[in-house]
Order: sequence, then structure tokens, then C-alpha cells
Amino acid sequence: MEKITRFLWFCSGANFNLLQKSPTESNKYVGIGGTVFFTAVLATLSAGYALFTIFQSIYAAIGFSLIWGLMIFNLDRFIVSSMRKRANVWSEWKMAIPRLIMAVILALVISKPLELKIFEREINRKLDEQKIQMMAESKEALSSSFKEIGVLEARKDSLSRAIQTAISYRDQLQQEYDFERFGVKTDGSSGIVGLGTNAKKKEQQLDEAQLELREMKADNQNRIDLLDQEILAINTQKEAEFQKVKPQIDGFDGIAARIDALSHLTSESKAIWRANIMIILLFIAIETAPIFVKLISLRGPYDQFLELAERNVEVYTSERTIKLEYESDLRLIDMKKTRTI
Repeated sequence: MEKITRFLWFCSGANFNLLQKSPTESNKYVGIGGTVFFTAVLATLSAGYALFTIFQSIYAAIGFSLIWGLMIFNLDRFIVSSMRKRANVWSEWKMAIPRLIMAVILALVISKPLELKIFEREINRKLDEQKIQMMAESKEALSSSFKEIGVLEARKDSLSRAIQTAISYRDQLQQEYDFERFGVKTDGSSGIVGLGTNAKKKEQQLDEAQLELREMKADNQNRIDLLDQEILAINTQKEAEFQKVKPQIDGFDGIAARIDALSHLTSESKAIWRANIMIILLFIAIETAPIFVKLISLRGPYDQFLELAERNVEVYTSERTIKLEYESDLRLIDMKKTRTI
């Protein structure tokens, strides 16, 4: 237990010798040190997630996140240890304001990667939506670059419509021929059963239409096959161009993309916006807690011992300065006397 206490004293930046002389201050600096330590732990976890997202390597993420955590730990320890309890409250606040600003900036930096982790599922869903939209836009852009596909498809449709028109005409002649054979009375048939003159004429027209249809099918199908080959070649080229862009879309998963997705989510959902604000405020409270503890706590024995130690150094330095100046003046006087003689 003593080792943990001394470690937390170290985290708070307190002087061990002075704290041992003022045991009533021990718990306060244990609490301050614990806040500094756990803030550094959160900073390490936050940086680890952010760096893993960037590098996609657990070893690089662990290495750099430890360096980041130690840097945050050192900054927080410096911010807390450099504050002094004075008799003048306003002077304390003047010292605290720049430290509070730095603490808020650190809290905003530390909280962002953890926000991304907390809303990871929602962010992934938003990124998928953006990827789908980007793919659609990419395909649309490629389609506008390969307009000849539309022209070739229109030619195919024209040839297919011509075949369908010929088939419809052949079917119409077939029906008229059947009506004429079976004696069905219509505007175009005589109504006499049997293969009469009209029926033979209809049969001749049907044979001619069937022959034309057969020739048209063969000719148009050859043209359609050639058009299909051209369309296939262009589509292959189009797909190759899309495959060049696709990895960039699939890789749209970096830290900046996630921050942008979180920004969209907070603007679309008030619930997510409130939760995001609460997380930021929580980290600001954690980061600024040691500073506020020092501000609102009463001036204790440790602060008096610390001021006394600093005052001793100041007085000792002044005495040494005066003594050195006095000795220097004596030496100068002696030198002048020697020259005069």
C-alpha cells in the first residue's frame, strides 16, 4: 500500500519529504496523482485506437500510444505540480487560467478517438452508406465517360424492334390465312371455308413474310452479336477503370473519414449529439479535476512547507549574491591600493 501511495505522490508531482512532514495532505495528493495517472491511461487507450486505425498494426499502435500516454502524463504532472497555493486567491486563478486552457485542449484531443470507439457501430453504418454513394457516383461518372455504350444499346434495341415488327406482321398474316381457310368472316377474309383463291394469296403472302423474317433474323442477329462484342469490350474497359477506383472507396475508413462520419451523425441525430457532448464534458472534467482540486482546497501544511523551502532557497541565493558582491568589492579595493603603491 505504501508503494502505491508513493507512486501516486509521484504522479501528483509532490515532494515526498515535505508530504511526509504533513501527513494530513497525503490523501489529497493521492487523489490528484490518481487523476493524473488514469488520465494518462485513458490517453494511452485513446491514442492506441486512433493509431491502430491509421497504421493497421497493433505493434505500431502500442508503441506510439505508450509514447503519447507518457507525454500526456508528463504534461498533466507538470500542470499540477507547477501550481502553488498562495494567500491571494486572484493570483491563484491567474496561474490556473492558462493551465485550465491547456487541460481543456488536452481533454478534447484525448476524447476524440474514444468518441469514435464508442460510436463505432453507428460510424461503420454511416461509412457503408457513404461508400455505396461513392460507388454509385463513380459508376455514374464512368457511364458518362463511356457514352458509346448507350449508342450501341440503342442500335441493338432498334434491330430487336425490327425483328419484333416482322414477327408481328408474320403473325398477322398467319391469322388472316387461318381465318380464310376456316371460313371466319372478317373485313379481310371472304368467310368461305377451304383453300380458295383468297386463301392461296394469303398463303403466298405468309410464305414471303416468313422468308423475310428468317433472313432478317439471321442478318440482324449477326449485327446484334457484333454489337454485343463491342459492348462487352467497352464494359470490360469500364470495369477495369472502376476496379482502379474501388480500392480507394473500400479504404475509405481512416481517422479523418470516421471523424467526418461522426460529424454527420451528430448533425442528423440530437441523441447522438447530446451523448457526444456529454463524453467531451466528462473528459474535460477529468482533465481539469486536479487543477480545480488545488484551487478549491484550503492552504495546507504541505503548501506552507513548500513555500518555506522555496523561501529558504531564495534567501540563501540572496545572501550568497550579497556576499559575492561584497567579496568582489574588497578585491577591487585591494587591487586599487596595490596599483597606487
